[in-house]
Amino acid sequence: MDIIVQIVLVIVTTGTSYFILKEIAGGPLWGAVGALCGLALAYVIIKLEERLKDLSLKIIFGSLLGVTISLMIAHLFISQLLLALVKDIPITLPIYILFYFVMGYLGFKIGKEKSKTLDLSKVPLLDRMEAAEDVKIVDTSTIIDGRIADICDTGFLEGTFIIPQFVLYEIQHIADHQDPVKRTRGRRGLDVLHRLQKQMFVKVKIVDYDFPKLQDVDSKLIALAKKLTGKIVTNDYNLNKVAELQGIEVLNINQLATSLKPAILPGEQMNIKILKEGKEYGQGIGYLDDGTMVVVDEARKLLGKPVDVVVTSVLQTTSGRMIFSKLKEPGEKGLRYPEEPKAEEQAGR
Repeated sequence: MDIIVQIVLVIVTTGTSYFILKEIAGGPLWGAVGALCGLALAYVIIKLEERLKDLSLKIIFGSLLGVTISLMIAHLFISQLLLALVKDIPITLPIYILFYFVMGYLGFKIGKEKSKTLDLSKVPLLDRMEAAEDVKIVDTSTIIDGRIADICDTGFLEGTFIIPQFVLYEIQHIADHQDPVKRTRGRRGLDVLHRLQKQMFVKVKIVDYDFPKLQDVDSKLIALAKKLTGKIVTNDYNLNKVAELQGIEVLNINQLATSLKPAILPGEQMNIKILKEGKEYGQGIGYLDDGTMVVVDEARKLLGKPVDVVVTSVLQTTSGRMIFSKLKEPGEKGLRYPEEPKAEEQAGR
């Protein structure tokens, strides 16, 4: 659809420019020059439209508002004073053009900077358009991790996912690495990108923004989030903290996974397989399906065997959750909750 509209734009600008210049200057030769000018104009409009698509509604609205106010001030107040000063000068028109251009430029720059403080959610009609501009910038670790595609399958995440070219280059570099482990991780990241592009709930957009003065990818992600006023999707702890310090919203996949883990209370019992020895004497280590480590006392001798355990305590750390437990004794019961009194008992009270 976009290609059809662009073709129509080229035809209209080329055709109208041909006839306009032909009628003004006279002759088909000038008409051909006009057609070339119309073609160049269509090219400029298409390139400008591609740039404007990457800008948030806040920046566009703020910039236009700044230009409008500055030109109104120039026309209503200052232009009258300027007219009195330059009315006897023969180059009045160039002075006016320069004056209005300078005022429009200042209004544009001021409006662009002040747009960051605008809250369009309180403006009728614009609140819905602002919500549609919500973008999420995805970093390398999240793509390689792969869970982002599963989350999108459920429909819990939606909107526009921004994949910068420098992130794509980093994934491609990992996929071409000599180390087979890194190469596998990089190729998995490319497969995840293909999955995201086929999603119904999200739109994947690859942008070529770059920040040559910044060296590391994390700094570029933060700069891009500021430019697009978007959120960063990551599972990198350090990037999360640095972005939050700079006032950028972060969606952390690890925090989401931790919050979705079922609550386990002391006294509950479970069945796990002892996979390796623990750090302390006699301890055995097993894992739940979600990767949570379970430390079992006196289970080192049961390596490779499934055992029934009873939870003694749960420790929440920055890297995840750890469960401490002991072997279930014969006849020992797990955690039980008080039963509701029967109807007969309630009636007899």
